[in-house]
Amino acid sequence: MTSQNQLKHISKFLSLVLRHKPETIGLTLDPHGWANIDELIHKASTSNEIENIDRDLIQEVVDTNDKKRFIMSEDGQHIRANQGHSIRVDLQLQPSVPPEFLYHGTATRFLDSIIEQGLKPQQRQHVHLSADTETAVSVGKRYGKPVILKIKARLMYEQGYEFYLSENGVWLTSYVLPEFILS
Repeated sequence: MTSQNQLKHISKFLSLVLRHKPETIGLTLDPHGWANIDELIHKASTSNEIENIDRDLIQEVVDTNDKKRFIMSEDGQHIRANQGHSIRVDLQLQPSVPPEFLYHGTATRFLDSIIEQGLKPQQRQHVHLSADTETAVSVGKRYGKPVILKIKARLMYEQGYEFYLSENGVWLTSYVLPEFILS
């Protein structure tokens, strides 16, 4: 069994190269965000970005990551992030009908801006929403004192906004206007 610190380090590395900066190690993602695992291991080891990464460690990160950030292809040859990309990828998600309400966790210091401007994806492709308040609280705590926003998701959907449900249960949409936000 690998230490939690080592798994966390590898998870952060995978987030960097699979969600944000594959060029850090010269990695190429396909249009759907998939990376060849052998190429990832080779380029990671030759770039000196991370030591001793192998298939078993990657599999352990995929299996044990509490947020289920990554998925491996059925043939075990490719890996990608489930969502959270700041680079353009097509995750091939199909539009889904959301529940009546979804939730967004943020910090109180961002509340005035959100109430005025809505929820924007910032550097990412989508706004991330959760189906439960517990997850939203967990996300909000990462940025400071948490506040949970209740989003009128079904009403948005009925008015033509698309929602997608990622492999790890995160709801995605392009933007949330202020009128759909309950604080």
